[in-house]
Amino acid sequence: MKRSSNRLVLLVGIFLAVVAFVLIAVMFQNQGAGNAGSSAAPATANVVVAAKDLPLGSKITADAVTTKAIPVGDKPADSYADPSEVIGQTVRQDVTAGQLISSVVLNGGGSVQNIVVPAGSVGIAVQVDQVTGVGTLIKPGDRVDVVTGFSSIPEVVFVGGSPAPGTRAAPSGSAGPAVEGVTAQVNPNSVKTIVEGLQVLGTLLPPAAQAAPSGQPGGGTSLNGQQEIVILAATSQQAEAIRFAQVDGTIALVLRSSADCQNSSGQASACPIVPTTGITLRKMVDDYGVLPPQVVEVLMPTPYPSPMPVRLYPSPSPSPSASPKP
Repeated sequence: MKRSSNRLVLLVGIFLAVVAFVLIAVMFQNQGAGNAGSSAAPATANVVVAAKDLPLGSKITADAVTTKAIPVGDKPADSYADPSEVIGQTVRQDVTAGQLISSVVLNGGGSVQNIVVPAGSVGIAVQVDQVTGVGTLIKPGDRVDVVTGFSSIPEVVFVGGSPAPGTRAAPSGSAGPAVEGVTAQVNPNSVKTIVEGLQVLGTLLPPAAQAAPSGQPGGGTSLNGQQEIVILAATSQQAEAIRFAQVDGTIALVLRSSADCQNSSGQASACPIVPTTGITLRKMVDDYGVLPPQVVEVLMPTPYPSPMPVRLYPSPSPSPSASPKP
């Protein structure tokens, strides 16, 4: 009886040892699978880079970009993983083959750090605002036309001798006395596109205004009269014309379509020149049907031949009537 009990204890011990061995084997197997899963986690990430050189203002085509694998920890926050995210956009700086395509490359940095003036050109800065500078949304690589406006003191033409000293004509379109001998009054305003298709080399915006603390007013509108400095690539002759307009007139920049200033492969090219006539009041009247201002002649009243009598003392009102004599 005692021998049977010892044998049973031995069998139970062997069984427990086998179970423990199986459990240990399963545990190590699961741990190995977990390690294998951890090692399978991606260690690299794809980023979009330029496959060839892209000059400033070029459009990114499918053959102009490719992807490159870099360590996950080295991937910039403003990079792109899929080429479709950047195809069709315009580069805002010169890009070399292999360079990372980032949001700064596509959107510009908002400030001038360094500009490269093309050979044969000069760089000239123009200051514009939200009205004269297309909302101050002009970016490096864009193409713009320069439109100028001039105005001066109205010129009056006299016939039959010089006007009397101190005589002036009424402003154009306003009511006033007619001046004898005046045959015409010239509207001095003149507007003309002087140069076309200039490339923007860089822009400079003022520092962004800090957002107002929560619950406090301020900073809610973008129509704030913001100024922008735009640096243009021009010829020396064009720079002279632009500078003259800055000194003696006004300047506005007109944004051209990028599609008009790129060749079939997306490379930046010269914009087509569109001849313009310029605009004066005469052109507005003749070509656009604007009604010309009319000079209104005001007839002055005839002066009284002698001074009006002045009553020194007021008379009684009503005056007493004299009593009739008997």
